[in-house]
Parts: sequence; C-alpha cells; structure tokens
Amino acid sequence: MDFQLTDEQRVLRDGARGLLAGRFGRERVRAAVDDPALDRALWRELGEAGFFALRLPEAAGGVGLGLPEAVLVFEEAGRALLPGPLVACQLLAGVVDGVATGEKIVGLCDAAADPVLWEHPADCDELILVEGRAGGAYGSAAARVPHAPFASVDPLTPLARVTDVPRTAPLALDVPRLHREAALLTAAQQLGSAARTVEMAVAYAREREQFGAPVGSFQAIKHLCAQMLVRAEIARSAVYAASITGCVREVTGAKMLADHAAVRNARDCLQVHGGMGFTWEADVHLHLKRAWLRAERWGTAGEAEELLAAGLVASGGGL
Repeated sequence: MDFQLTDEQRVLRDGARGLLAGRFGRERVRAAVDDPALDRALWRELGEAGFFALRLPEAAGGVGLGLPEAVLVFEEAGRALLPGPLVACQLLAGVVDGVATGEKIVGLCDAAADPVLWEHPADCDELILVEGRAGGAYGSAAARVPHAPFASVDPLTPLARVTDVPRTAPLALDVPRLHREAALLTAAQQLGSAARTVEMAVAYAREREQFGAPVGSFQAIKHLCAQMLVRAEIARSAVYAASITGCVREVTGAKMLADHAAVRNARDCLQVHGGMGFTWEADVHLHLKRAWLRAERWGTAGEAEELLAAGLVASGGGL
C-alpha cells in the first residue's frame, strides 16, 4: 500500500502554503499580535479559496475532498500561525450559512470542559457548543452568549470563558464525529508548528556562529535538531494515518503525539536560539504559546492516556 501523497495532494499543500505566505507573512503575524482582531477580508479570501468548504460536496458549492486533504491544509495553517476559529469554521461550513464562503465566522466550544473557553469571541457571529464526546449540540447567536474575558497565553488567540451555557437551539449534529475531527484538525495544526520550529532551529544553527564556527556544527545542537525532526515525523505519521482511518483511538494518539512534538520542539527551538530565543522579537515564543494552548483543546494528554488505556484493557491488552 502506498502512503505517499498524491500529486493532487502535493499541489493542494503547496497552494495552501503559498496562499498563507503571501497573505499572512511575518509582518501580518506581528500585526496580529498587536491587534488580534481577525481580518475579515483575509477570512473571505480563505473562503473563496475553499479553505472552509474543502470537504463539502461539489453539489453544495464545496471542493469535494476528504479529511486527509483537510489535514494537509491545517498543517500549513499551523506552520503559518494563522489565527482564528479555523477548526470550527471547517467543521461547521455545511451547518451554518455563510461560513463556507468566509462571510460568517462561527465558534465551537466543548461545553463539558472546565472552564468552557471560547476563542476569538469578539469576531464570532455564532457559537456552537457540544457537550462532551457523546452529548448534544446547541447553537446561539454570539451576542446572546454570556461570557467574560479569560487570560490567554497566546497573544494571537483572545479567549473568553462562557459563564452560562445556553441550550435553547439543539442541533442535529454527529457530536462524536465532530469531537474526533476537531481533535484531528487541531493535531494537524500542532504538526505544522512542530515542523516549522525544526526549520527555524536548523536555519538559526547554520547562521549563528560561536568560537568561529556555526553552532550547528556542534554535536549537542545536531542531536537537538535531530530529535526535533524525529518527533515531528512520528507525529506526522500518526496524524496522516488517523486522517485515513478516522479511528477514535488513532485520532487520540495522534493528538497526543502532535501536542508533544509541538510543545517540545518549540522549547528546543528556543534552546537552539539561546538568549535571542527569549526575546519578544523572535517568533519562537509564538509557536510555544500556541502549542501550549492547542494542547489543552479537544483532548489533553491526560485524557488521551486514560482513553487509550481503557481501549487496551477492553481489547485484552492487544493493539
């Protein structure tokens, strides 16, 4: 069986990378740090490019692709640190009118979490809440959802705590699938960040000189970068496999591996940068803070360990 990307998938990945490089480069990232309000024009451009309608059928105005292709696009979004409720808009493009085209921004919250956190509340037109992995789903106009500001570790992702969960508009959604796919797309973003910090570390190690030689020539730095690459590639294999199988245990494992790769790689990238890595001007801290935040969304490491352990017990200890 061939697990290599097809030519069409490579074109999709390269196209997404090119679009984001042109429309959300480093200057735009830095501008978003100072003003995290979402750029509606960029959001509509993403919609026109099929970012949100990627998996909608062509008859419904979508692109007609599958979850593996969505993972490739979200990996590129993670590389670029693209902000906004991307996962919510991708999953709800066929549920809420206007989301597929980028005209409307929708949020998605896990109402079973404590606290219930809402990303980019000031930018969302509607909010959809799901209750755990197998509960119901409810939709509300964003302005009607009681919420309070919540300190965010990621300057690109404003947060609010939902203080009262409205249950006035039940929606006929497949909540287990929604939860599973939200975890997988979040893992894809983490994978993109993990891969990007490998590139950042290697590039800096080649440029920075110490004792008359690039620091990348030192064995300790070589080992650090090699370990970063191994983490990213292990996570890549898990995320790509889970996008094909859709198995809840494989998605859970992929999210756990991608979270670990994103957080640990960002920390090691900072280590390679040395003192420079601790400055506000370096972008390393943005990847680390984003990785910390995503690691707590749609399944933490502790929850993954419990779920995977329960699966092993249920299967008699076999894989």
